[in-house]
Amino acid sequence: MPSSNLFNKNIFYLHIAVMLFGLSGVIAQFVEVSAVMVALGRVICSSLLLFLIAVVKKDNLKLLSKKDYGLIILTGCVMAVHWTTFFQSIQVASVAIGTITFSTFPLFLTILEPLIFHETLQKRNIFSAIILLIGVMITVPEFSIANHTTVGIIWGMVSSFSYAILTLANRYFSARYTGRIICMYEQGTAAVVLFPAFFIVETVWRAPDIAGVAFIGFICTAFAYSLYVSAQKGVRAQTAGIISGMETVYGILYAFLFLREVPGIRELIGGAVILCVAMYSSVKTGE
Repeated sequence: MPSSNLFNKNIFYLHIAVMLFGLSGVIAQFVEVSAVMVALGRVICSSLLLFLIAVVKKDNLKLLSKKDYGLIILTGCVMAVHWTTFFQSIQVASVAIGTITFSTFPLFLTILEPLIFHETLQKRNIFSAIILLIGVMITVPEFSIANHTTVGIIWGMVSSFSYAILTLANRYFSARYTGRIICMYEQGTAAVVLFPAFFIVETVWRAPDIAGVAFIGFICTAFAYSLYVSAQKGVRAQTAGIISGMETVYGILYAFLFLREVPGIRELIGGAVILCVAMYSSVKTGE
């Protein structure tokens, strides 16, 4: 019984973290700097805050092996790609397109996780992934090279694939380290990787830009991502991934409330399908 309660708590925390993830894309729409600068500001803010908290909490900052150092550095590089392409998708297309295409990463997990962790590919996960794909395809508007939607979808798919890799890596790390330490290393590495953009990309920072990036970094990243990674302990990556599909629903809702982006019938139907899959996964996993 105690383990079941703990597991349900992890599921709940995953949902809270995903709600905050969905908010980051909307906040980014109020920021007028380039996608790579938003990503850079995000990881700088979050990694610095996590480092300060770790020092105050007197966390052990050392990793257990050289292998873990190498793997977490590679994961940080993947994170740099993920955040940059995610914000690029949103800026090129819309919040709906960015979050919808991003939510396809459980499709990659369904294939990659059993291969990497030598686990059985469950029929339930295949079914959930297929339904999730149907939901995404319903939501995505008509493809057209004549507009920015196709380009935004491509960026979103790159973001989706890179996040699938992050999720698998974090499943390994979450069994060995706290979410705070994992996020600190990954986002610190991403900050180093993206830092040259500070000198290459000409940027004029306004007060709203600084405030927006700081909010994304501190709340939607440092807090939310640590919560997400910690909650992954004892949860299959495919399950966490399918729950994360709800970010699309939250993102569309936030865009309607704060940006007045009115979702069409396709977005509403697709979002409903994605929501149902996420809730189904949560209930079945808690059994």
